[in-house]
Amino acid sequence: MMLKSFVSYATLQSPPTVRRNASLNSLARTAPQSPPTSAYVHLPFCRKRCHYCDFPILALGTRSGDDDDDPRITDYVHLICREIQATRDPDPDDPPLQTVYFGGGTPSLVPPKLVLSIVDALRGKFGVRSDVEMSIEMDPGTFDARKMRELVGEVGVNRVSLGVQAFQDEILRGCGRGHGVREVYEALEIVRGCGGLGNWSLDLISSLPYQTLEMWEESLRLAVEALPTHVSVYDLQVEQGTKFGALYTPGEFPLPSDAQSAEFYTMASKTLTGAGYEHYEISSYCKEGYQSKHNQTYWENKPFYGFGLGAASYMGGVRFSRPRKMKEYMGFVQDLENGLLLLDHNHKESIDYKDVAMDVVMLSLRTARGLDVKSYKESFGDTLVVFLCEKFKPYVESGHVIALDEERRTLSADEFSSLLSDVEKLGKVEGVAFIRLSDPEGFLLSNELISMAFEVLSP
Repeated sequence: MMLKSFVSYATLQSPPTVRRNASLNSLARTAPQSPPTSAYVHLPFCRKRCHYCDFPILALGTRSGDDDDDPRITDYVHLICREIQATRDPDPDDPPLQTVYFGGGTPSLVPPKLVLSIVDALRGKFGVRSDVEMSIEMDPGTFDARKMRELVGEVGVNRVSLGVQAFQDEILRGCGRGHGVREVYEALEIVRGCGGLGNWSLDLISSLPYQTLEMWEESLRLAVEALPTHVSVYDLQVEQGTKFGALYTPGEFPLPSDAQSAEFYTMASKTLTGAGYEHYEISSYCKEGYQSKHNQTYWENKPFYGFGLGAASYMGGVRFSRPRKMKEYMGFVQDLENGLLLLDHNHKESIDYKDVAMDVVMLSLRTARGLDVKSYKESFGDTLVVFLCEKFKPYVESGHVIALDEERRTLSADEFSSLLSDVEKLGKVEGVAFIRLSDPEGFLLSNELISMAFEVLSP
């Protein structure tokens, strides 16, 4: 299960207020209109709800026997296939899907033959590239070697996201997880021993109740020793409506303080980069060449399909989420089949270009690559870039924001200030090709820095 991963622990004194605010009234109307080449499929089934989870799920409970004949699973998969079939046909020259991601929930509870039926529906509707990245989230204790072989050999899964979360039984119990450390090691053995699967991620959660720095250090060390090609590190977000939301207040014991959470994040960055993992996104680390192609679709603000309960699509600059409750979702699919809904990537009339401009900044600043200033200027004009640079100037000086030139050479604070000094004469910023947050200090301030950017974009 994926968790929200913005981090916001340290605070800085606010920089001087920018005297001017950007207006989006004159933005170039250049929101992306390309067809989606990625699809997210939500499989909501879990044994039980974890204490931190606010996702749309269906708790199956503990069953004896196989899940193959559970009508709740088979009926839902049939509903997903109906949604795919009822979706607008792509144009003949649209490219096939390049990534498919099965998230949840716990997708590894779904029998491989049913996952395959969804893949077949996607292939029949949109086409699927032969070299597609096909990912699935899996939890320890919900699959065996046979299921793993079927997912890889018959379904075509070639990337696994393994939800380990922690390597201490007491922490796992405290989170309401359905597995313990013994199941973690069993799952690791199955994943590493599966022929044809060379790409897998190990997921961890920091800032959990009663979690100590020593526990976190152990989890990071054991994660590195497991030799995954990718590690995702999510910071706990306490959401209203969850068990943790009822029990705990962020920053108060047994949850860590903001300063302690910052230590967790800094330790993860230093440990994983020191072990040869590239910190390519706020919560994501990988060995060379093993970035998550599907997640990069999100971070680069590219369009994607979403299917299933609560799933979101992003097409033609418009985001659309499906109902989170099963009855309403069933009605949504029925309306789609009856032609009462039309979701495609060609409509332009409802695009909010201010939202698009903010999305690009927010998502870009999550990544090590950062905001592509040249591309941003082409889409939204010089004025926004000028104001963003002015807003971030104090943080370039403090080292939390990094400005780079075309060769990705870091510009010194003096060089950056000198380039800004020409703004009044030129009306634009020249020489700045990228803006990114530093690692880990800038990433720790990501919420604050992105919020300041939003103040510029949405006065």
